[in-house]
Amino acid sequence: MTRTWILPMLLVLCGSVLAAGLIVSGTPGVVAAAVLLVFVLLAAVNSPLIFPRSTGVLEAQRRSAVDGRPVVFWRPGCKYCIRLRIRLGRSARQMHWVDIWRDPAGAVAVRAANDGNETVPTVILAGQPHTNPDPAWVREQLSRST
Repeated sequence: MTRTWILPMLLVLCGSVLAAGLIVSGTPGVVAAAVLLVFVLLAAVNSPLIFPRSTGVLEAQRRSAVDGRPVVFWRPGCKYCIRLRIRLGRSARQMHWVDIWRDPAGAVAVRAANDGNETVPTVILAGQPHTNPDPAWVREQLSRST
């Protein structure tokens, strides 16, 4: 679990050090606060907080079999996963998300779908894996399954 928070924590730490350095050098506090805010926002975007609650791969596959919604394998800090999550907006909550860093069985499923590579995001829809799909295509598939 700590691995998922390393990048966000480093971003906050770097932002804090940079903001403190700016204050010490005589830069107005508003500028230092703005710099810190940018780093905190970057940390939030790279944290697991923006993603819907993850489930285990077995539970996600079971739910997908019942409701027909896609399963998305992701990991924190992945810029392509962040892009998919942000571009899907609220419809991302309709999918079943599996964090491969929290669920070793999820990582195994991703490697099986991607020739041994842990390439994310990998979206499983109707039993077919789609590696790093276009968010517009995923949104279209979601509208068909609901």
